[in-house]
Amino acid sequence: MSTNPPNLRPDLAPKAQISNPSRPGQPTIGMVSLGCPKALVDSERILTRLREGYGVSPDYAGADAVIVNTCGFLDSAKAESLDAIGEALNENGKVIVTGCLGAEPDYIREHHPRILAVTGPHQYEQVLDAVHGAVPPSPDPFIDLLPAQAVSLTPRHYSYLKISEGCNHKCKFCIIPDMRGRLQSRPAHAILREAEKLVQNGVNELLVISQDTSAYGVDIKHAEDRGHRAHITDLARDLGSLGAWVRLHYVYPYPHVRNLIPLMAEGLVLPYLDIPFQHAHPDVLKRMARPAAAAKTLDEIAAWRDTCPDITLRSTFIVGYPGETEAEFQTLLDWLDEAQLDRVGCFQYENVDGARSNALPDHVPDEVKQDRWNRFMEKAQAISAAKLEAKVGRRMDVIIDEIDDEAATCRTKADAPEIDGNLFIDEGFENLSVGQIVTVEVEEAGEYDLWGRVV
Repeated sequence: MSTNPPNLRPDLAPKAQISNPSRPGQPTIGMVSLGCPKALVDSERILTRLREGYGVSPDYAGADAVIVNTCGFLDSAKAESLDAIGEALNENGKVIVTGCLGAEPDYIREHHPRILAVTGPHQYEQVLDAVHGAVPPSPDPFIDLLPAQAVSLTPRHYSYLKISEGCNHKCKFCIIPDMRGRLQSRPAHAILREAEKLVQNGVNELLVISQDTSAYGVDIKHAEDRGHRAHITDLARDLGSLGAWVRLHYVYPYPHVRNLIPLMAEGLVLPYLDIPFQHAHPDVLKRMARPAAAAKTLDEIAAWRDTCPDITLRSTFIVGYPGETEAEFQTLLDWLDEAQLDRVGCFQYENVDGARSNALPDHVPDEVKQDRWNRFMEKAQAISAAKLEAKVGRRMDVIIDEIDDEAATCRTKADAPEIDGNLFIDEGFENLSVGQIVTVEVEEAGEYDLWGRVV
């Protein structure tokens, strides 16, 4: 099985941060959360529901049972999930499996028959039932039955905000619609209520996520309820009124996306778009069953930059897709030269059980995939380095993620947590605090990171 190691997989969420203490005598549950930020939000929801009667353990030894929230997007993700389940069984013994790979219970039990239960993605009630069966709760009616503040697995100053589940696309390389179903949008007023609570509790950055953010509200016909319309443009405008940074992820380049760009130019939402282009050659896009409009996409990018010159464009691509010729790959490199994207991630294609792309002819040898990945990333690094060098001398706002003895690790508006770069302040950072937004002047640039000083 050919797999992408973690450093080739730009789909991973930040590592879950567990810091909720339990009271004496309370049963505790451990959580291992794998995969993308959408899965991390599921883990947060599960732990929030479990706060009525359980504490959260940051390690195996202190947990009465462990939940492993799995990823099944790629074969490498499946392998990682199986390894995590095995580790939890060895270290703890009582393991409940949920998440995307949970849609294949027989596959999991074949490798790990000792697990207590398996549930699929976003099946919160079934997870709770499994936990209650394995470890009976011990609630304190004076404490645990009060309305609980949501459990967060990210630092206090930023939070993922999931606006929908599922996906209506039928990309041949992807099985997410099979695992998570068709698009299911949340009501806009519910999203706004959650966002308001997060901001009230100290969140300075909201990261909007879904499987297809541009399609938000399509399934409910952009219904308006309690003064809020379920459309991504309206939602972005509403979120922008809360005073926090608003970052949009997984935005497909539909024509109406151009209506978001003026909101970025106005400062209502961050000038940042995360768009999964996947490839640039029309024949490859056709074999992927994706819209084949790479040339028009270049026109859209030019229009976005004309409206909002500071916009940061992030994307992911697949190299070595079945049938990809050297000429088609060269088209991708040439397109990248023209598009000059700011942030780029890249997967090497791999088969996933159940994906229609497995049956395509002319699979690319592993060594060719690796070579193309190396060449792609070399070009992407050069573009990134040039773009960051152009920022030297500029002043910009940054949000502080971490402070240690050597520096404050920050992000600019152009950087999402974990998947993009950082800006480091290594002098005069002693009086700064995590979560603070400060203005810096950029003094130095590397391939992916910046260094600066507080103004």
